[in-house]
Amino acid sequence: MTEPLTIVLAAPRGFCAGVDRAIQIVEQALEKWGSPVYVRHEIVHNRHVVDSLRAKGAVFVEELDECPVDRPVVFSAHGVPKSVPADAARRNMIYVDATCPLVSKVHLEAERYHKQGRHVVLIGHEGHPEVIGTMGQLPEGAMSLVEDEAQAAVFEPPVPGMPLAFATQTTLSVDDTARIVEILKRRFPDVAAPNKEDICYATTNRQDAVKAIAPQVDAFVVIGSSNSSNSKRLVEVAKAAGCADARLISGPADIDANWLRGVSRLGISAGASAPEVLVEQVVSACRALRPVNVEEVAVAREDIRFKLPRELAS
Repeated sequence: MTEPLTIVLAAPRGFCAGVDRAIQIVEQALEKWGSPVYVRHEIVHNRHVVDSLRAKGAVFVEELDECPVDRPVVFSAHGVPKSVPADAARRNMIYVDATCPLVSKVHLEAERYHKQGRHVVLIGHEGHPEVIGTMGQLPEGAMSLVEDEAQAAVFEPPVPGMPLAFATQTTLSVDDTARIVEILKRRFPDVAAPNKEDICYATTNRQDAVKAIAPQVDAFVVIGSSNSSNSKRLVEVAKAAGCADARLISGPADIDANWLRGVSRLGISAGASAPEVLVEQVVSACRALRPVNVEEVAVAREDIRFKLPRELAS
């Protein structure tokens, strides 16, 4: 008889309030204005979500100049540089900003620091849309990007002695970021810090749940897209917490019978942009191979909801 597989589900997992809001914005924009509604960049980093919205009439583009001026455009949850809404306004376009409110909080912090005469150090990953959007809130040269401990150890202000402040991308590894911040604070004792941590509650909760499960399972899968920062961080957290065999999968098609053969306990989580239906499908794919018992480990309860933009208020 095939040995049963125990699946340990991490909670919280999957959609966060910012992702849920962003998807609602596109759906309600389609309801209000009809299709097509244009979306600059993927609304969130998940192929399943993007394909679902595309089927409803959303058209995804990379740049604003790909959008006709007579159709509405939605800006993604990751945020955009200030130049993007300014360009949309100049072209008299209808636009709705789906930037997560917790990303907007980082934007406002950066502006406040800049007005105080501080140079802003942004901890984040080069090329990520959130980082591009945050750096685009300030004039060029007013913010420097630091990606890791090595860069933090050699960073120097563009003007010697210039007062500093730091901000962070919202989807980073909590532990990695803490080490980078420690280096900056040691080197620049007067560096200004956010009043409240920039890494969002959803990222922190999902990482804490993975940490609680990783030491007690043989393998771990995180459901999410390869371009999802928070999903990739969950894989790293699982490995660091004691589960060497952790991997990122996009959905049930990635469940490998050969890989599962030596696994008796499997941890499962999902990135903040991955819908719960994918979790259900992955569990079903495991059931097709072996008898399955399901447990859940919950470390927090999330009940945060964000209001929709006034453009869509009924």
